[in-house]
Amino acid sequence: MDEQPPLRTVIERFALRADRRLGQHFLLDPNLLRRIAAAAGELAGRTVVEVGPGPGGLTRALLEAGAGRVIAIERDPRCIRALGELVEAAGGRLRLVEADALTLELAELSPERVTVVANLPYNVGTALLLRWLDQLERIEGLTLMFQREVALRIGAPPGSRAYGRLSVLTQWLCEVRCLMHLPSRAFVPPPKVASSLLQLSPRPQPLAPAPRDALERVVQAAFGQRRKMLRASLRSLDERPEELLAAAGLPATARAEEIDVPGFCRLARSYAALRAAAPPVWWSRFKGR
Repeated sequence: MDEQPPLRTVIERFALRADRRLGQHFLLDPNLLRRIAAAAGELAGRTVVEVGPGPGGLTRALLEAGAGRVIAIERDPRCIRALGELVEAAGGRLRLVEADALTLELAELSPERVTVVANLPYNVGTALLLRWLDQLERIEGLTLMFQREVALRIGAPPGSRAYGRLSVLTQWLCEVRCLMHLPSRAFVPPPKVASSLLQLSPRPQPLAPAPRDALERVVQAAFGQRRKMLRASLRSLDERPEELLAAAGLPATARAEEIDVPGFCRLARSYAALRAAAPPVWWSRFKGR
């Protein structure tokens, strides 16, 4: 790939003033960008999906690291124009997709499994992660930059204040590792918060067996009222929370942040079994006549 102009030159030429409404904070340090690309592992021959390339700093690093193909998703037309020269220099290895990443399925982008590497826009990072957790069969791995508060929630252990719904759902399906922390001054413009780079490796099998819809409902109910004991917070799911908890081997006086991922999976299985054994609503109404 031919040598490219400095990123600051690209920013000036195309007037790429970061748009906070799009959660844009550009990372320009080439050494940091190379470290992020390297952290994603061996990229030779692989298809990499990047979200929010901006002026193309990480895109360049991914191409230089040997990615077989980079699919960069960008919704800002200014950035699309700025990346045009990089597309030409990449010799067919870079494809730009002008779209909102939240509206795309990975299957629409590539027929094979992909590696996702991105400095995620802050305002959609969590939503994108949850969307990708639904498509892990198409993902080799994810190396993602989040604002540090979100990164802490994703990797939080049980018993910590940051542990919650996002922690359970992510750790159920992926191994989570924090690779580095970046201060706000590393970005242009500097955000008000620090950032962290996480590596999420999809598990061959979920950490423990559980019906996904049941697990999501149980976790949402439990952390929706996290200060309450589970016997109270789970009442929104079923009028017999003590039965649910007993079947899962969990104390009724426990609170959500005290339950580890396998514990929530047991709770989800007991909830699914209790629902399957319950008579249909119409039968309960009929008996009441």
